[in-house]
Amino acid sequence: MAVSDLLDLTGHTALVTGAGGGIGSSIARKLADAGARVVLHYNSSKTGVESLANEIGAERVYGCDLSKSAKIKAMINTLVSEDRTPDLLVNNAGVQTVASLLDADEQVWQDINKVNLGGVYALTKYVAHALVAEKRSGAIVNIASIEGLDPAEGHAHYAASKAAVLMYTRASALELGPHNIRVNAVAPGLISRPGIEEDWPDGVERWRARAPLTRLGTGEDVANAVLFLLSPAGVWISGNTLQVDGGMGAQNRW
Repeated sequence: MAVSDLLDLTGHTALVTGAGGGIGSSIARKLADAGARVVLHYNSSKTGVESLANEIGAERVYGCDLSKSAKIKAMINTLVSEDRTPDLLVNNAGVQTVASLLDADEQVWQDINKVNLGGVYALTKYVAHALVAEKRSGAIVNIASIEGLDPAEGHAHYAASKAAVLMYTRASALELGPHNIRVNAVAPGLISRPGIEEDWPDGVERWRARAPLTRLGTGEDVANAVLFLLSPAGVWISGNTLQVDGGMGAQNRW
């Protein structure tokens, strides 16, 4: 394959969940630039996602509550009926809250896992069902977090949900591999967003002091990794987690 074709997604349809956020919108733009037909999902950011759709010429915009499996199934069935079955899936949507382990009630745990884990489970399942029925190959990337590997205080529920996503990535890669469906994960580190330095100045300072590459990440940094894993360049990669964290994972833990 020519080098110029390695990142070409022409002829593919990509579903990007949580496209209204900084990471999700960056991924959507990158996949569209690579030639994919892009379907954008949102939960509450309809106006922003519709604007993004106009910008990149997205195929479809779809609102769906990812905490409800039945609604996810209906969304995928609709896309299949419209001849928009996604053979590329980016499970980007997620919830992140801060709650002390001792103070948080059970509802906090349930709410975050319904989306961060349950949504990933259902989307993967229903997209894979559609691809198997159509005898098509595919590729899935789950957006996890470095907190799935190293927890932070006040994030026990979030870190546990992302750690589960990492194992689900490996398990689904094992089972879907015989159907030529690849599954990988990207684990971002601290990603810049408007206002983060004002909202969390000490955390940003600590990150820059410890990260070997000395800066926060960007949505495009994550999008580049996603493109690689979905593209022909990653055709023999499955069941892996790519840390996109400026080298933070290389830091010693003692």
